[in-house]
Amino acid sequence: MALKEICKCFQSLYLVLLRRLIKISRRSSTSDGHAKLMNKLYHSSSLEKKVSSSETLLVDVEGVLLRSSSIFPYFMLVALEAGGFIRGFVLLVLYPLLCFLNQEVGLKVMVMVSFCGLREKGFRVGKTVLVKYFMEDVGVEGYEVLKKKKKGWKKRVCVSLMPTLMVEGFLKECLEVEVVVGRELKVFGGFFTGFMEEDDGGFVKRIQREVEMDDNGVLGFATFSNALLHGFFYHCKELCLVSKKEKKNWQPLPRENYPKPIIFHDGRIAFRPTPAATLAMYLWLPFSILLAIFRAIVYLLLPYKIALPIGVFTGMTSRDIASTSITARQFSKNRLYVCNHRTLLDPVYISAGLNRKVTAVTYSLSRISEMLSPIKTVRLTRNRDEDRRRMAKVLSQGDLVVCPEGTTCREPFLLRFSPLFAELTEEVVPVAMSTNVSMFYGTTASGFKCFDSLFFLMNPWPEYQIEYLEKVPTDWAGNKSYNSIEVANHIQREMGKALGFTCTTLTRRSKYLMLADNEGKVKKN
Repeated sequence: MALKEICKCFQSLYLVLLRRLIKISRRSSTSDGHAKLMNKLYHSSSLEKKVSSSETLLVDVEGVLLRSSSIFPYFMLVALEAGGFIRGFVLLVLYPLLCFLNQEVGLKVMVMVSFCGLREKGFRVGKTVLVKYFMEDVGVEGYEVLKKKKKGWKKRVCVSLMPTLMVEGFLKECLEVEVVVGRELKVFGGFFTGFMEEDDGGFVKRIQREVEMDDNGVLGFATFSNALLHGFFYHCKELCLVSKKEKKNWQPLPRENYPKPIIFHDGRIAFRPTPAATLAMYLWLPFSILLAIFRAIVYLLLPYKIALPIGVFTGMTSRDIASTSITARQFSKNRLYVCNHRTLLDPVYISAGLNRKVTAVTYSLSRISEMLSPIKTVRLTRNRDEDRRRMAKVLSQGDLVVCPEGTTCREPFLLRFSPLFAELTEEVVPVAMSTNVSMFYGTTASGFKCFDSLFFLMNPWPEYQIEYLEKVPTDWAGNKSYNSIEVANHIQREMGKALGFTCTTLTRRSKYLMLADNEGKVKKN
């Protein structure tokens, strides 16, 4: 018994001394070096002297490129967008357990829940959904170091503990990084198993292969914890270490400083799904479905004079703005209204604002959406002569709403306007539309489009702003003749000025090739 007590005492003393030695070694090896290296990196004069044309930068993505140290929201996005609400709920329930697990085990659990059973072919969440949220999480300070390529970086190697297919699109396409090293997922029969490839030093070896060819050495950019945890940072010529306290003061990268603007992105979730925000969504979800159905029934069955106040009472807000020079005559019947496209409800809001029924032209709209529409819709054929005939016929019978972009765009950009509408009548009324949602997007490129309007109405406070601009003649302006293309471009520019949006030459085809890998034809669901 005495021998056991003595052994326990020595064991306790050994553990205490070991902890003390680790703390002392960490302080001595990082505090002075950290201050010195941070000074070299973040002072431009010192940085220019330090960086040579053949130097490689090794970046810890989660540690220094992203402001948030939590990767849970990104796996939640994969679970929700690729797997559905049930899979996302399972991941949320496991979150308390994840808090007690170490980094590696917690990562394996999140990968298992998020990816198990998903089809490998067609997995596009990394490129179509996660890119937006990654870019919003990039810090100015980390990005400033990364973008020094033109001033000296020969190669930039970004290392992430997340699966490669989650971060590769963001790093290579948005930040133009040369090399991305992440974890690889196991696949069986075309489906993800939920397991990652066993490391066995392979993760470190891949990084070493990318940096060992640089004779001038490698500059590592990481956090204290990750630099000590991952052995490959010890092979760097020098290290720039960032503390958590410093990261708290980092600022998000402004949109205007993005290397490439994010014009298209997909997915239903309109917020960053942190554990608290995701919990709030699941608590709201049952009520939101009932509320969306109620709102839809109100607008389908009741006159606008009654439906609008009820909609406001349930949280829906809309603001109609008319130009000061617009007269009542401009709102007379048989008018052609041309609007940018934000959601399927654009024509419905115009109809409610005018307090009369209008007709909207559509292309590839789902049959369910057509049946549930409170206004009349006319399907286009993509045959120019036939479409012109159909639109002219509708216009002779009443008001017509046209969305010349041909598809929706969530971000503050306007796609190219199809000029066909300018050949129908002598003048058109441009209508600038903008929306704001807090929980769900009412559009999708790869999902079930028949639920688009339902998801928009599921938001607690869906907002719409409609601004009626001055009418535009389609045959002349300022005593100068214009063709239909010039008229369409002019109206696009005027809408861009009114909304503060950027005009582009992108089309429906551009959007769907990027987000859904198709031409934009929607299944009749």
